[in-house]
Amino acid sequence: MSKTQLNVFFKMQQKDDKKEVLKFEIKGQEEGDESTTALYGLAGSIILFEIEGCAAGETSAEFMNIQRDSKKTAMKFAIKGDSEKKAQELYKYAGRNVNLSIQQSQMSIEEFYEDDPGIEYQVDENGTVEVPKDQMSIDDVEDHEDQEAADPFEEKELHL
Repeated sequence: MSKTQLNVFFKMQQKDDKKEVLKFEIKGQEEGDESTTALYGLAGSIILFEIEGCAAGETSAEFMNIQRDSKKTAMKFAIKGDSEKKAQELYKYAGRNVNLSIQQSQMSIEEFYEDDPGIEYQVDENGTVEVPKDQMSIDDVEDHEDQEAADPFEEKELHL
């Protein structure tokens, strides 16, 4: 996977409930320019992008769309809300020309938007975590393994 390097204007960053939308503009590109032509193939997929000098580093995003008119080419990327720290770092560069590198990611759209249900828990006022009673603990796993080893009805091979 090769990286595409571009000098772009980071036009805006907008947040909604689940994602941050970043908009970049490429100005003054000639018709058929190889760097922008390669971008059309990435639209609609998950990409990795990086702004040179930004502490956010390489960030995965959905390449939402790319639109070209007579004056500019506009690109929209969406990063998930769980990338809050990266989004804050990226915001520092909004409104400026930046050097942007883009490459295709191995991640699918489904994997990108997959929700991790996590573990439900409650924290009381003194900071103790309470988990549901039916949730398995590591002790339960060890007890289950001990019971399997001590099964009296298990067939055993006799060595004479």
